[in-house]
Amino acid sequence: MRSPRYLAWLAAGAAVAAAIALSGVPAGAMAATPIPTPTPSAAPSPSAEPGAPTTPPNVQLCPPPVPAGTTQGYVGLCWSASTDDVGVTGYEVYRLTATGFVKASSPTGTTTVMGGLAYGQVYTFYIVAKDADGHTSPPTALINARAVTGMVVSPSPVPGDTTPPSKPSGLRDNCVADFPGTAFCWTASTDDVGVTGYAVYRLTSTGWLLVGTRTSPYFMEGNLTTYNKYTYVVVAIDAAGNVSVPSDPITTTALPGFPTPTPSPSPSITPKSTPTPICKVAYTQSTWWTGFSASVSIMNTGSTAISGWTLRFAFPSAGERITQGWSADWSQGTDNLVTASNLAWNANIAPGASVSIGFNASHTGVSDPPGSFSLNGAPCTKA
Repeated sequence: MRSPRYLAWLAAGAAVAAAIALSGVPAGAMAATPIPTPTPSAAPSPSAEPGAPTTPPNVQLCPPPVPAGTTQGYVGLCWSASTDDVGVTGYEVYRLTATGFVKASSPTGTTTVMGGLAYGQVYTFYIVAKDADGHTSPPTALINARAVTGMVVSPSPVPGDTTPPSKPSGLRDNCVADFPGTAFCWTASTDDVGVTGYAVYRLTSTGWLLVGTRTSPYFMEGNLTTYNKYTYVVVAIDAAGNVSVPSDPITTTALPGFPTPTPSPSPSITPKSTPTPICKVAYTQSTWWTGFSASVSIMNTGSTAISGWTLRFAFPSAGERITQGWSADWSQGTDNLVTASNLAWNANIAPGASVSIGFNASHTGVSDPPGSFSLNGAPCTKA
């Protein structure tokens, strides 16, 4: 006796065959090519909606039984049924595009065949379950699938640029100092024509939300709950709208940014001390092919002299490395965090006065300026 899943696939194949016959598309056998799928982070997922179905389990590629010779690309997916207290009514399948995830299919069962795709192109999907009360399950992990068609008849190559950028890699957090929220960066993608930008998606309780786009390989998001963990993926996009497969997920903690000091009890005799400095930093940069030179001006905008100072900032990319500095004691560890401390002759900055320092640095393709500065632990404004 045939299994229910086999009969379901026969029905799906018949429906696709009928659609092809009506559109006049010729027929071809189908073959699936396995594509690596990102491994989800071990961090806990966002809390599900109360009463929501369970996440659809066991998602896998299921090459659909499409008639031979079609020139379209197809992706077939199947999964095990979700459970719910009032009953699952169906599923929604979302496909990644250059402008975000779009609904690609709304099956009532646990299989779907999606056509009209570019043969040989890799697409990214996730699936959610819906119940009778309108609740949505947490999303599945992202799954990558190559659109397939006949082994006998292969379509002619699509004209123009159809090659997507490489997968963003090397995601790491804590590469933007003192930002109040989440911040992370990654290694730039490559493309045969050129990467034009990146899209960043955050995992929510019901899907993957587009939370920002960047032209450089770093991202910051504010207005989050401090010390909560958030999971993201990044995709690269080229000028033709080709989208890379998503990066491996990164889970990072939303930090409070600059700490707010707790005042100490006032002693009977208040000791004389230098108050927290008020400062403004002007940063100018001249960039060339493999390096850049920067001039930094630190101005005391307060009413009291600054006696001794340490300036801190972070490069957006870990590939930016200081090679030579002047007018300060410069240091940079193995990461992108930079410290510049006064020398004996420029330790004091009178109110309204400035000191000028600078450095030369190398880069590996990204030479964006720092986003923020702090002096003696307090934030500075940017000129």
